Amino acid sequence: QVQLVESGGGLVQAGGSLRLSCAASGRTFNSYAMGWFRQAPGKEREFVAAISASGSSIGYADSVKGRFTISRDNDKNTVYLQMNSLRPQDTAVYNCAAHLVGRYDSSNYYSHPSVYDYWGRGTQVTVSS
Repeated sequence: QVQLVESGGGLVQAGGSLRLSCAASGRTFNSYAMGWFRQAPGKEREFVAAISASGSSIGYADSVKGRFTISRDNDKNTVYLQMNSLRPQDTAVYNCAAHLVGRYDSSNYYSHPSVYDYWGRGTQVTVSS
């Protein structure tokens, strides 16, 4: 069982930056691929970014490429999402998610939410225009 707790959300003006953190419980964090997803009111959950268990592979949604950066610190059991040049359309609840991978899947990242086994409760990001 993995528990995920997000932090770092808030209210920011357009063009500003935020860094989200997702802290995971347990001692096998490096066995989990991690992802960030977001959901705006009245919209479906969408993929934002993902990172493999080893940290060697990373993927982004087209809408955030060049503005957001995902990273992980396996010693701190934490995954981060650095968000720059924020736009009002980035307003959403951001959730992190964890997927337990097999020994030979440590270099894969996953963009579909159905793959993930554990989810955090989310942190609200609001970008004002």
